[in-house]
Amino acid sequence: MRLARLLPIGLVFLALLATFGFQRADSPGGQMKTSADSFLGTLDDDQRGVAVVPYDAPKRVDWHFIPMDSRKGLVIKEMNTAQRTSALRLLRAALSEVGYDKASKIMALEDVLQQLEGEGRRWPRDSQLYYVTLFGTPSDSDPWGLSFEGHHLSLNFVCRDGKVVDSTPQFMGANPAIIQEDVQGMLGKGTRVLRDEEQLAFDLVNSLTENQAEVAMIADEAPADIRFAGDAQVPDGKPEGIPFTRLNADQKELLRRLVFTYTDSVAGPVANERRTLIDEHGWDQIHFGWSGAKKPGIGHYYRVQGKGFLIEFVNTQSDPSGNPANHIHSVFRDLTGDFDLPIGQ
Repeated sequence: MRLARLLPIGLVFLALLATFGFQRADSPGGQMKTSADSFLGTLDDDQRGVAVVPYDAPKRVDWHFIPMDSRKGLVIKEMNTAQRTSALRLLRAALSEVGYDKASKIMALEDVLQQLEGEGRRWPRDSQLYYVTLFGTPSDSDPWGLSFEGHHLSLNFVCRDGKVVDSTPQFMGANPAIIQEDVQGMLGKGTRVLRDEEQLAFDLVNSLTENQAEVAMIADEAPADIRFAGDAQVPDGKPEGIPFTRLNADQKELLRRLVFTYTDSVAGPVANERRTLIDEHGWDQIHFGWSGAKKPGIGHYYRVQGKGFLIEFVNTQSDPSGNPANHIHSVFRDLTGDFDLPIGQ
């Protein structure tokens, strides 16, 4: 029964990836509006009343990635096949191919959790318990927003004048970080959804000399979770860890690849804008900080902070089978203001 229900969902994901494999001529903002209009056209009045929220509603900046009894927006589980496909097309318009692949696999991990945890859990595990919210009316001029959220996934966008003007907070998590058991469904044993986010950081921290490592270490033990989870904005704070200028050429390249792993989850032109802004602010402003163990299976954490962005990654919790440090939380934040809001609002 479980596998039979998973197959159509997996096929929808694969079909969408194939559909959007070509280079899109329109801007991401234009594609998102077109997809949002199409999605709204599949809904009845009652569904639109749930899916659409005023742009200035407090819910627009209310985000989180933990399991919850209810969330803002319309849940995929209550959509028919056409509506579900349209909702996923909207998400695909906002993300790059690699970003959409990660998001779809994070959703599929819910069914892996259901198999590993069994029945009787406080929170249901279901790959269809993800919610779509539109803030305001999709427009070529006025601001409007999109939230796609559920357990271990919170993706937030603001469009104005036909462009994507903000795309954070961007949260992705994975439990298990590495599937270590035989499971049914579209994901199998050995799947590591957020591999690059973890492995590139391990490669970097283990390449540091003793002197470099002393500067990079910001705490002996990894924290229990990322900071500022659910906060609409990140408070001001000085970067910690080793500065980019103290890395050798190979280490600098590893750090660039790590940062691009986060920036490149969104649609190509938006990812390019993120990269350009980092270049303008200067890589010399970026610091890399580490806490905890430098090998898998023991709690570890890192932080990458530049003038305009903050990345945090933590892997300290065990998976349902008890494998230690096999449960990832990672986030990309905009230090100039998430949700297209000035700092302080």
